[in-house]
Amino acid sequence: MSGINRRNMMAATSVLALMGQQAFAQAPAAPKIPDTDWDQFGGNLASQRYSPLDQINADNFNKLELAWKFNTDSLGPTPDAYFNSTPLIVKGRIYTTAGMRRDVVCLDGANGELLWTYRYDEGERIGSRGGPGFGCSYWTDGTEERVIFCTRGYHMISLDAKTGLPDPKFGTGGIVDLRQNFDQEVHPTRGIVGIHAPPLVTKNVIVVGNAPTAAVKGYLRGFDVRTGARKWIFHTIPKKGDFGYDTWITSGQAEAAGNVGVWAPMSADEELGLVYAGVELPPTDLNGTQRHGTALFSESLVALDLQTGKRKWHYQLTHHGLWDYDIPCASILCELNVNGRAVKAIAQPSKQGYLYVLDRVTGKPVWPIPETRVPKGDVPGEWYSPTQPIPSRPPPYDENGMEEKDLIDWTPELKARALEISKHYKLGPAFTPPPFVTPGKGIFGLMMLPGTQGGANWPGGSYDPESRKLFIYSKTRMEAVGIQRNPTDPTKLSQAGLVTAPNTADPAGGIFGSAANLKGGTTRSFVSVNDAIDAPIVPRLLSIEGLPLNKPPFGRITALDLNDGTMAWQVAHGETPDFIKNHRLLKGVKIPRTGQSGILGTLATKTLVICGDAGVFTDEEGRKAARLRAYDKNTGEEKGAVFMEKVQTGSPITYMLGGKQYIVLATSSGYGADLVAYRLPG
Repeated sequence: MSGINRRNMMAATSVLALMGQQAFAQAPAAPKIPDTDWDQFGGNLASQRYSPLDQINADNFNKLELAWKFNTDSLGPTPDAYFNSTPLIVKGRIYTTAGMRRDVVCLDGANGELLWTYRYDEGERIGSRGGPGFGCSYWTDGTEERVIFCTRGYHMISLDAKTGLPDPKFGTGGIVDLRQNFDQEVHPTRGIVGIHAPPLVTKNVIVVGNAPTAAVKGYLRGFDVRTGARKWIFHTIPKKGDFGYDTWITSGQAEAAGNVGVWAPMSADEELGLVYAGVELPPTDLNGTQRHGTALFSESLVALDLQTGKRKWHYQLTHHGLWDYDIPCASILCELNVNGRAVKAIAQPSKQGYLYVLDRVTGKPVWPIPETRVPKGDVPGEWYSPTQPIPSRPPPYDENGMEEKDLIDWTPELKARALEISKHYKLGPAFTPPPFVTPGKGIFGLMMLPGTQGGANWPGGSYDPESRKLFIYSKTRMEAVGIQRNPTDPTKLSQAGLVTAPNTADPAGGIFGSAANLKGGTTRSFVSVNDAIDAPIVPRLLSIEGLPLNKPPFGRITALDLNDGTMAWQVAHGETPDFIKNHRLLKGVKIPRTGQSGILGTLATKTLVICGDAGVFTDEEGRKAARLRAYDKNTGEEKGAVFMEKVQTGSPITYMLGGKQYIVLATSSGYGADLVAYRLPG
């Protein structure tokens, strides 16, 4: 080829290449999908646990693949069997507490790579709440970024979010001793106070609760986010002269009482300048002889000024509680339209299965919550509230009270046996008090439903601000409770032990049984799953060969429509456990899906409600594992189920990163724990 032709061809090629480049440059670029954050425990300060993302939807949920997995077994001397942290993600970085020592880790949100870790050695000091905790908090002023968390021994630490190093301007070397400046003397090392929940951080304030024993008063405090200096303290047990002191009607009982802490996560309204805190009850959970009266602020939702800690309003969900129905989770802030009137509302889930919907400005009920007469008990020296507030709307999302109609009836033999056992217990509607029990005589106690763990618990619910529907998981698990003379000191009363029905996720109790997170010396015993159907009926028999006495579902997800306070749908959540499916007393009996009891949190997206299983089951391939499930947000129809090696123990979050939507959650088993991330392939 001549040099001229070669030059002409090269020129033509260059022209064609240039034309291609110009055409490519002129073609519209694909829109970039922005990254998103999840920078609060509940997704936002309103604790809505909602994201409008919809890349993952009903059509492709079953295609989800494991994107990465972070194992926590090396964080601590033993594997974590109950990893219940909810991670945060900010600017592509995940922050979470993890491991038995409650370290803080920072991970790459795209691949799970460990970027930094922080561990604080507290020596002999222990707290009332161990394990990894529910997570950490994040704060920024646009320049500085901080990760703030509470240790097992009840220190508060502020870390540089970029490096994981303590902030030298905060407290002493980045650390605030929460046992100090507490308006009371607190032992420096004993396990008498601690916290699972992350602090609430908003504007320039950190609000920190606690889960104390009877030796400590659970006062709520606000701290300066930059310096760690105390800004205010709210006395959850009022002092003489304070508002609410006269609700402790027997002289000296308020001064002697302890506990009454805020152990659950909290919510806040920055526009109103209010923080909303749920307060637990005084000791003991079932025996109120040492706390006569309604005893504010026990079992109350309290609205406080964020900057000063001054009470704006309170609403007591249970008067003189005798059921351990402390407020277990963050309230959910929502904007409602009720009879044509715009309402800044707050919805508080409860262990007892009621959703209390209030005006968050005033604390007044959105729908009537009448004071309803309830049964009186027979415990010597006890004080009983004649009424309890029971919402008229929405309807309860779980069973309230235990009556004969609630007993298992899959076969005539099971029904007859359940009736025979129940005749040894007291039955009754919601708020039936624990009876006085004399060992060896009379009844064994009260069949209580929901049990002391709910109902709902610390994960709370999720809320879709578009449809104004609230979604919540609850477990239906019965306990037998009562009060008796103290065996070592007959002049005193004590709890007669809490006998817990077998956990459908783990019938022998195990790591997910009700033995977790005991308070105030409560004892619980699990019945043997081998008790024969004709075995003698004894006080600790609360099952039929391991089958729970109450009807399923044992775990459920409910959608409540807050447009009108009705129930939109309800489904059993989780497969029927193997020990029920293969039970010898149920051969040939067709039973519907029972669901599984546990403590779970939901995640709402543009189209789905997502929640993992509380227990494992044997699938069609012979694998014993769990599933991450997705339901249609409007109907409750299950749209997909993705394989999980371990069960959900922390609430799921979702975020967009690099054009991909991820779902991340903490999972656990008796063999350790993982933070797992799912995304679509490709």
